[in-house]
Amino acid sequence: MAKSLFLERLAAGKPLVLDGATGTNLQTRGLPVGTPSDFWVMDNPEAVLALHRDFVEAGSDLILTNTFGSSRVHLGHAGLAERFEETNRLAVALARQAAETAGVMVGGSLGPLGEMVEPLGSLAEADAQAEYAAQAHLLAENGVDVLVIETQFDLIEARAALRGVRFATDLPVVVSFSYDRGTRTMMGVKPAQMVQVFSELGVAAVGINCGRSVEENFKVLQEVRALTDLPVWFKPNAGLPLTNPDGSLYYSVTPDLMGEQARSWLAAGANLVGGCCGTSPSHLRAIAQVVKGQ
Repeated sequence: MAKSLFLERLAAGKPLVLDGATGTNLQTRGLPVGTPSDFWVMDNPEAVLALHRDFVEAGSDLILTNTFGSSRVHLGHAGLAERFEETNRLAVALARQAAETAGVMVGGSLGPLGEMVEPLGSLAEADAQAEYAAQAHLLAENGVDVLVIETQFDLIEARAALRGVRFATDLPVVVSFSYDRGTRTMMGVKPAQMVQVFSELGVAAVGINCGRSVEENFKVLQEVRALTDLPVWFKPNAGLPLTNPDGSLYYSVTPDLMGEQARSWLAAGANLVGGCCGTSPSHLRAIAQVVKGQ
């Protein structure tokens, strides 16, 4: 593997601060609910860049590209497959622009394809692998420091994703699952299964992101840490979304509370910490103050 800033920073032993949510933050800035956040890479790049910069200013050591749903398959569902190369290239450029002056790293986000892989769905495993390889190639070619296969729920797809990424690049890889059934994914995958599979495949870190609540994700963190010496990536939601009288959404975990909870994440062995849905730059700043005050 080529010399890697990400691996160097991990090896230094200090916890690293990740970023917060993309979609929910862009919604507060005008993205229509139900519109994938990736669309704004080309349609409103100034807003995407501003969010990246807000996370950098709040203390992030690593920000993710706004490419969670930018696989060719996912874009194709919206009739936008022709934007595949351009949107991935621009997404990296926006993140790099926000990160360069602060020495912040950029992770290339690869989310689920949006179609189930055989035998549970109609997408062939080899085709899934090829789609992840195509996106990983673009992200790596344009300058990310690490690839992050995130919010996974199916071992078959996640393994195909890792094979695809490895075919395309020798950059380090993080694999992160979403336990949105408490301590199971929607497909019933247990933390122990995830750890066993991906520890053997030599990933740079295993992760936990999204899910339903900080408390449930924390239980998964404790279980994962007891099973592996690999670095652990931890990005829980700021609780579940609640509805204001005007119909807008808010999240139950405040910035101060999320910052306080970050102390227990570090004590439980998380090495890279941030937040997922509902985690604003204010939440992230509170997390960073705790992490960098250690």
